[in-house]
Amino acid sequence: MVKSVCLSPSLLSADFADLRSAVQKIEESRCKFIHFDVMDGHFVPQISYGQPVLKSVRAITGAALDVHLMVEKPELMVDSFIDAGADFITFHLESTVHSNRLIQMIHDRGKKAGISIVPSTPVSALSEVLADVDLVLVMTVNPGFGGQKLIPSCVEKIRLLDELRKKNGYKYLVSVDGGINNSTVSSVVDAGADVVVSGSAFFSGEFKWDY
Repeated sequence: MVKSVCLSPSLLSADFADLRSAVQKIEESRCKFIHFDVMDGHFVPQISYGQPVLKSVRAITGAALDVHLMVEKPELMVDSFIDAGADFITFHLESTVHSNRLIQMIHDRGKKAGISIVPSTPVSALSEVLADVDLVLVMTVNPGFGGQKLIPSCVEKIRLLDELRKKNGYKYLVSVDGGINNSTVSSVVDAGADVVVSGSAFFSGEFKWDY
């Protein structure tokens, strides 16, 4: 059986003056996911967008909205982003003390819980939550800016997460974000990624998606 891999375009690289056209481009590409990067200027240097933008995007698409919270204290924002239309809430292991509690909070609202790690965090740090999450997002660049180059050593994390779920019967999707383009996509798919996030390469039109 051929494995199905989903492309998840990141709205961070879209033209903010014309998000409707950006969403239309995503839907025409038959993508099932839209990646929604939320930055607070603390956990990462930049500030992006928030709940009102998500609510507007929700109104014009049926795609699954994966809200990637690159913020400090994500537990304070979960309810408002769910109310705005999120399907997945993905937060960073490094951004909160009580990851298990936050996963349960997201599940209690009937949504999917994702957890992400930055390049300097090992997969082993996720050992206590892998049985409970619906998605694991491997950052293959340091989060905060688009257009960066993939850090090759991070690809091994994807392979390890794939091995762990097969060994233990875990059900999470493996997602990857950062520096994904025509030159790097095959390495992350071959390693076991289920969801591939692409921003700059997708919206520039240079990304050729064959999966």
